[in-house]
Amino acid sequence: MRVIRKLVLGAIVALSLALPAVAAERAIIVLDGSGSMWAQIDGKARITIARETLASVLSTLPKDLELGFMTYGHREKGNCADIEMLVEPAAGTGPAIIAAAKGINPKGMTPISDAVRLAAEDLRFTEEKATVILITDGLETCEVDPCALASDLEAQGVDFTTHVLGFGLSDEEGQKVACLAENTGGQYLSAADGAALVDALTTTVAQVVQAAPAPKPAPAPAVLDYNILPTASFSEGGPDLKDDRADLIWSIHEIGPDGKAGVWVKNEYNSGAKLSVEPGDYIMRAEYGKASVDQTITVVEGKLLEPHFVLNAGIVTVRAFAAEGQPVNTDAQIQMTYPGGSTSGWGEETFRLPAGEQTLTIDLGKAHYEETFTLAAGESLTRDIVVGTGVAVVDAVYVEGMDVTDGDLSIHIYGAKKAIDGSREEFGYGFGPGSSYDLPAGDYVAHVEMDAAVAEVPFSVKVGERVEVVVVLNAGVAAFTTPGLEIARIYGAKPGIDGTRPEFGYEFATEWQTTLTEGDYVLAAEFKTGATKEVPFSVVAGERVEVTAAPGSGKVK
Repeated sequence: MRVIRKLVLGAIVALSLALPAVAAERAIIVLDGSGSMWAQIDGKARITIARETLASVLSTLPKDLELGFMTYGHREKGNCADIEMLVEPAAGTGPAIIAAAKGINPKGMTPISDAVRLAAEDLRFTEEKATVILITDGLETCEVDPCALASDLEAQGVDFTTHVLGFGLSDEEGQKVACLAENTGGQYLSAADGAALVDALTTTVAQVVQAAPAPKPAPAPAVLDYNILPTASFSEGGPDLKDDRADLIWSIHEIGPDGKAGVWVKNEYNSGAKLSVEPGDYIMRAEYGKASVDQTITVVEGKLLEPHFVLNAGIVTVRAFAAEGQPVNTDAQIQMTYPGGSTSGWGEETFRLPAGEQTLTIDLGKAHYEETFTLAAGESLTRDIVVGTGVAVVDAVYVEGMDVTDGDLSIHIYGAKKAIDGSREEFGYGFGPGSSYDLPAGDYVAHVEMDAAVAEVPFSVKVGERVEVVVVLNAGVAAFTTPGLEIARIYGAKPGIDGTRPEFGYEFATEWQTTLTEGDYVLAAEFKTGATKEVPFSVVAGERVEVTAAPGSGKVK
């Protein structure tokens, strides 16, 4: 398999040298960053295999291949909007993509459809054909139909192809996402292990490299005539907008039965746009960010129309900081609510908004900032906001010097102060060692669970500072072999004051293991034959104990 891959990559490089110097096709690799990527194949986490695959394949690609990198589900659980472009499409991004993949910590949902839509929309404004390569180990979990999405994007004329690499998916699961590829002319490739994933990614990337540029249409005869030359300003009497970044959008529509904009006729971008339409009455629209204004125009044969649009809008730039003197915090979520709607961004954003009352909110972890202000037409404001947080990084060890590396580690951050009913306010949760939390200054408790082992550590956070919290579980691992098992339960060896023994878990498998706090326990097994067996055992912190139970026998070592 490794020899074949080297031959394929060699062919790619040779082909790239033989092609004329033209702009390479652009592509975005979308990597599943949801919590299921911690699942293992042959003892290795899927996310680790995916990182190694990207490093292997991307390190030998032509430097002029324009690649981007997107992921989802990597920052928080239960959020279908947790999608992020980590590397913008550009030539020579292989090392940046490999580095970005190393920083992904899977934990959340699987918004396949919205991620592909965002990638496609990011690529749609180029003249070259574009490709999306999706690597996923799960199905859509955000109630969007991927088949309908593919058809919808194709219907909009978005010239792109999606290849789907199903990593560890069953045949039945693969059929549910294969339509994303089939409806856009791409391929669905199944990969059951790391070698197969390397081959699948090599195959799809090779198609991007080898794709010959689409033949450009013959140049149309030069048309010098135009009959609409529009201008726009933020305020009445203000200077005309100067824009060459396609932020200013002009559109012309037929007049609908209700007198409003109806069927779309054409679009143009930037200031200085020159449009030409058949004589008649239309509604023309000027859009700049979230500001928009319509006016009715009449186009007359042989006459130049120069409509002017007053957007009644302004600009707000927001930069969010965790503390004074620190760089912009890209984890800070910014939301602007303006007259008629709302929009959002991360870290640092510039918003073009309708004039009027604005509400700015910033959330960084559990820290919240909010203010309301008025934006005047033609005004440009900058808001530098210090949210006021520190960072807590939580790790766990079985005993001093023995780290917990399992992604099943569960972490909850609570306020140290208890309510009158004994409950505590939760300030965050996460999975896996090294989880970080943005927190306001104050006192907290890190509550950590690893299987049946539970421990807590109090800590304090100061604004602008980072605190490392290490929770000692004082626990070990118990491994069980129970052939012919119906069900097994683990009890504490010592009964409680009411005479019952505390239960620490149950299992149905014949071979299994769990983490337990140091102490004495009893394995109570019921077998399919109807026989029962109890085997006492002890767990020593930082050690592994193996327990075997079968009808009529049991041993501990």
